[in-house]
Amino acid sequence: MTKGHLAYTSDWLKALLWFGIMIFLTLFVMALWTILPIDHQSTPSLKWFQFIQTCATFFIPPFLVAYLYSPQPVSWLQLDRIPQWSFWIAAMFIMLIALPAINLIADWNSRMSLPEVLKPLEELMRQQEEAAMALTERFLRGKGIEMLLINIGLMALLPAMAEELTFRGVLQRLAAGVESIGGTKLTKRQHISIWGIAIVFSAIHFQFFGFVPRMLLGALFGYMVAWTGSLWIPILMHFTNNAVTVIAYWIIYNNGLNPDTVESFGTGETLWLGIISCVITVAAVYLFWRRSRTISNASSRISGGN
Repeated sequence: MTKGHLAYTSDWLKALLWFGIMIFLTLFVMALWTILPIDHQSTPSLKWFQFIQTCATFFIPPFLVAYLYSPQPVSWLQLDRIPQWSFWIAAMFIMLIALPAINLIADWNSRMSLPEVLKPLEELMRQQEEAAMALTERFLRGKGIEMLLINIGLMALLPAMAEELTFRGVLQRLAAGVESIGGTKLTKRQHISIWGIAIVFSAIHFQFFGFVPRMLLGALFGYMVAWTGSLWIPILMHFTNNAVTVIAYWIIYNNGLNPDTVESFGTGETLWLGIISCVITVAAVYLFWRRSRTISNASSRISGGN
């Protein structure tokens, strides 16, 4: 097929094609991995598997389908639009200031309890959560700058780019059914698509007790790409969130500190910090939205010759 060959097919068919490519590549990698004569349980092997699987599931499919969907695949993925430097700084500030708030919401989410009839399901979900956390901490353990850089690339940069390409670059665009807005008033369908994809984004991690904060982050990333028209802003925010965690754990493990301090920052004795973080984050996001509207309206007047 040539570039943009499927540009005029329906969004549902485009989504179905993306899903088929993603499933095929994922299953292919998993099948190939099982037959390789290696120690599948060693940490280096598991890291390689995560790298290859992330590329196959989330990184490669968006570029393949964008090539088929548009004569300008990079533009279709909203990677050709470079925001003003003030947006980059504001986005990083919002993400950093929001970290205690994220911990506070995550702490509340972790205390949620299902009805008695669903207790076996709750126990299963908690076991999966603990297994996922154990694997993450296993990846994060390691000394030396080289290990830190590897973990930043594997657990911060790659997921940020791959997941944003998939969820905001492809799925949110198809769900919204319109061109990116970049600061103007969003339609009802766009709001629904942002929150719908945020729910899918959180659910795909299969961590129920971290569902709410991850969903809110997904919605925030979705609004950022809708307001700015650029996928680079949510990629930066996603990377910042992950990188801070990787660096924090690296410092803790290299200095013999308590790893629980990372997740408890903004809760318990520092609850006040979590509350302040929530207030400042909301205010900062509002100001970011106002700024994006101002710039978008100014651009519209210039392009209209006013």
